[in-house]
Amino acid sequence: MNALSNIPFAPDAGGAFALATTLAHAVLSGHWAPGDTFPRELDLCQHFDASRNRMRNALASLVSAGLIERTAGRGTVVRDIADWHLLDPQVSDWMAGLETPHPQLVREVYAFRLSAEPYVTELAALNATAQDLAHLEAAFEGMRESAGDPARREEHADYDVAFHQAVYRASHNLVWHQMGHLLRPSIMQLIKTSHHQVGNLDDSLKRHRRVMDAIRLRQPDAAHEAAERVLERTAADLGVDLKGRPLKTPALPA
Repeated sequence: MNALSNIPFAPDAGGAFALATTLAHAVLSGHWAPGDTFPRELDLCQHFDASRNRMRNALASLVSAGLIERTAGRGTVVRDIADWHLLDPQVSDWMAGLETPHPQLVREVYAFRLSAEPYVTELAALNATAQDLAHLEAAFEGMRESAGDPARREEHADYDVAFHQAVYRASHNLVWHQMGHLLRPSIMQLIKTSHHQVGNLDDSLKRHRRVMDAIRLRQPDAAHEAAERVLERTAADLGVDLKGRPLKTPALPA
């Protein structure tokens, strides 16, 4: 029961959905490591004062999301992060509510952005319409206005995410557009985490402006490099060690 003692829960929100959210947040934040034995169903029921039916439904949600595995005779274990269904909308929603995401999860989301966003930004520089540019500029203006006020950090993060979503949308590739939408909560969490590590956002604003200007001027190579510089700053804010790895992503096909 010690593994459950510091997991907060509102007694008046004891439905299966609330139970699943509470347990998913614990898994996604690293409360249990992959391979750890998950608490027994009976212990969970007692801790949360929940019926076995509600608990089974909650655990079924975690199973379907790839977070845990239940095996007869073996019990329940936390699955490896590679098995988590990060593109599942339910998992994305759970991730959006995290205060302290699992460190490996932060690295994996960052690795995705590093491999994808410079390329997507190239596409945006080639395909952005006037409407796309308007969305991009509105998001950047929101970032600029909110950057200087520590009380508006959450608002600034929202504008930052809107900026990157505008880039994905401006690629005019259906798959990348949908990928940006599905990963919005993950990117939001990454941005919020990085913002909490830095006091001044001026450098971040300059790097985002270069991305916007390169897209507006239809300069795909400059857009690619500018996106890499944004991610380079993100890595520094998160303390992600690139281990000397150069920021290199796939070249845009002819």
